[in-house]
Amino acid sequence: MKPLALLAATACLALPLAAHAQHAISLHARTAGELADLCGANPREAGADAKINYCHGFTQGVVDVELMKAGDKKPFCWPSPPPTRDATLGAFVDWVRALPAHRSEGSVDGLMHFLGERYPCK
Repeated sequence: MKPLALLAATACLALPLAAHAQHAISLHARTAGELADLCGANPREAGADAKINYCHGFTQGVVDVELMKAGDKKPFCWPSPPPTRDATLGAFVDWVRALPAHRSEGSVDGLMHFLGERYPCK
């Protein structure tokens, strides 16, 4: 195959991939329920990577800011050794799903409420 024909064939094969990659997804985590839905996304569903990545980034940002603001009066304390992020977020999803009232809490308040209950400072 001539180089130009090979280039054209490759470009045609790449078009469906490029079109798929440009599909926008809108993510929001205004409530603990919305955050739990993102964190608990089924990895086999469309957009799951984006949802889970959003969850991880959002929750890490919340934890970092809240711990920085708290100074010596921490809202929660990690055990030693600390749990994995996946385990903690899985427990958060279960916590939200177990009590529907948790769904309507603000996302930051709900996450901090969960962490304070799950990992209290002694």
